[in-house]
Amino acid sequence: MIYTSYFGNLKNLPDTITPIAICGGIPDWYTGLWYKKLAPKWSFFKVWKETHDNDYYIENFSKLVLDTLCPYEVVKELVELAGPGDIALICYEKPGDFCHRHLVAEWFNKYGIKCEEYQED
Repeated sequence: MIYTSYFGNLKNLPDTITPIAICGGIPDWYTGLWYKKLAPKWSFFKVWKETHDNDYYIENFSKLVLDTLCPYEVVKELVELAGPGDIALICYEKPGDFCHRHLVAEWFNKYGIKCEEYQED
């Protein structure tokens, strides 16, 4: 299973889930896995930080990141990176905040690859 989550929730992930950062930069303390192909590009991220224009961000993230990738190849690479077991794609924002990991989850789900935000039972 592929989950999404955020750095502040890492302590709550079970040991059976391997976190993989998918952001452009990682916290200094984070020493885990990092998959940069799903990270936003600085060019449009910088504009979004100034304008908070979510439509602009979504359009550019889709065009410049997701449309350049094959979701099945991405899953293969993530599994090769993490090994057996579940994966959590990690970035900074809390679950209710606008975040590219939600766009990645939608993209995976569109292609029949189940991906959802991790929630404790």
